Amino acid sequence: MTGESLQRVVVVGSGVAGLQTALVLRRLAPRCAVVLTTKTSLAESNTRWAQGGIAAVVPDAAAGVEAATDGPRDSVDAHIADTLAAGAGLSDPEAAAVLCGEAAQGIAALQAAGVVFDTSPADPGVPARGREAAHSAARVLHLGGDATGAGLVAALTAAVRRDPGIEVLEDTLVTRVLLDGDGPALGGDGPALGVRRRATGVEVLSGGVARDLPADAVVLATGGAGQLFESTTNPRIATGDGVALAWRAGAAVADLEFFQFHPTSLDVPGNPLISEAVRGEGARLIDADGHPFMAGYHPDGDLAPRDVVSRSIAQHLAGGRTGRAAGDGDRGGPGAQDGRRRPAVYLDATGLGRDFLARRFPTLTALTARHGLDWSSTPVPVVPAAHYWMGGVRTDTAGRTSVPGLLAVGEVARTGVHGANRLASNSLLEGVVFGARCAEALAAGGGEAPSFDVDHLDLEAEETGTQSFTRADLQSVLSDHAGVLRTGAGLELARKHLASYRPDTDADPELANLLLCARLLVHAASRRTASVGAHQRLDQPDSPPQAPAPSRSYARTPEGTRP
Repeated sequence: MTGESLQRVVVVGSGVAGLQTALVLRRLAPRCAVVLTTKTSLAESNTRWAQGGIAAVVPDAAAGVEAATDGPRDSVDAHIADTLAAGAGLSDPEAAAVLCGEAAQGIAALQAAGVVFDTSPADPGVPARGREAAHSAARVLHLGGDATGAGLVAALTAAVRRDPGIEVLEDTLVTRVLLDGDGPALGGDGPALGVRRRATGVEVLSGGVARDLPADAVVLATGGAGQLFESTTNPRIATGDGVALAWRAGAAVADLEFFQFHPTSLDVPGNPLISEAVRGEGARLIDADGHPFMAGYHPDGDLAPRDVVSRSIAQHLAGGRTGRAAGDGDRGGPGAQDGRRRPAVYLDATGLGRDFLARRFPTLTALTARHGLDWSSTPVPVVPAAHYWMGGVRTDTAGRTSVPGLLAVGEVARTGVHGANRLASNSLLEGVVFGARCAEALAAGGGEAPSFDVDHLDLEAEETGTQSFTRADLQSVLSDHAGVLRTGAGLELARKHLASYRPDTDADPELANLLLCARLLVHAASRRTASVGAHQRLDQPDSPPQAPAPSRSYARTPEGTRP
């Protein structure tokens, strides 16, 4: 297949990664039709809810315009170093170099598509840049103060709507990746055992009607799986669909044990995110007695890597610090003597001032007000919440998976950039950079699918499948035993619970996808016995002095090879 012969590509998902892939592919291969599917509306995705911004070293920062950044001179090498440090020894240096090295190009492409970043108060010709945890310099660009994701989605969806070569299918759920040949994947009565079958389209469900969408290639850009857990910053649609689709098609997955919990979601129903940028501007985490506590856990204090901050909060809460529960009144801050009390921590942004908070974080100011909180005068209750899956479908740096014709970009993909813990604000950048690289690879003919060393896993052999369950049941199991803090005994208990669940794929395909993702996560977490990054084992709390065990990849046991 060449770029000229590419007739139709299906892109599954409408976050920044899917939108970027579709737009760049249309620009590079204008004769190629793109079908973009999304299971709700085009504008709904994890991207829409991203607040903090997009990390990038843009030319004026690299040249050393320190006044605009109010900090040290920045460089691409520094961004790479920060990314690798956050990844706790498990990031792929090549992938990190690609991400950071092509960031400025990605920002320029977004601006060409109509994205207008906030500018510096000191110089309207220079983009404003904030600093977030584990970044050595201020390099986080933002839109609308704290509405970066919404701004990106608005600009990119408008560009997609204007392109007659992109067909948008809303309220359309992809239920299967179609593969060439008959019979089971990778064996059985189909192609010879060991011959990799090619993706030839997808099966979709829309309005209760199933149909096939043939394509020359399929790009998964479905986002993450925050709905695995009770507390999550992700919307209800984040159900791990892409990982489940790729697994069933025979693709390799990796790093599934690493799930990042954002340390500061508002401790109210729905767990809306409070951006890390707030701490970057000087807000502090305090306990129920009003004492800042992060300095006791890490030398970087409130700006430590996300996994460290979330783990520190969990450990601090386990130590018995108490505070007033969220929702127990309109001024339930630290030291409250009345009302119900339970372990709690708070984000204290009062020192930033009412005017600054309203100007820099207008969305969050309105959000806290909707919940009866005035964060300019009272610290607000926060709790760690599932935020981002570092693991996913294993790809090369062009988005190619181990299944020919099947590609993956964005959070659903495991490029190796994030390792055991994602650096703040690298996620939107990942979608932009690797979405463009995926499109470039497709326009150039696709290229050869990579081969990865994998452990074959037969989850079906473990199934007992006798118990019906709900999403809440599954979330309770994962939150209790595979959340911020884990033990081997807890993971084994989770494995047994999940193996007993019986999914009804036809009645609720999203729930079936969540179950599959939960079982894969628990399996991977059980196999990694030492703590590293976002994977914290209380029964092995201290990382060994040597380098962490390398990442492990898994693939479905080929049908026809089971005893």
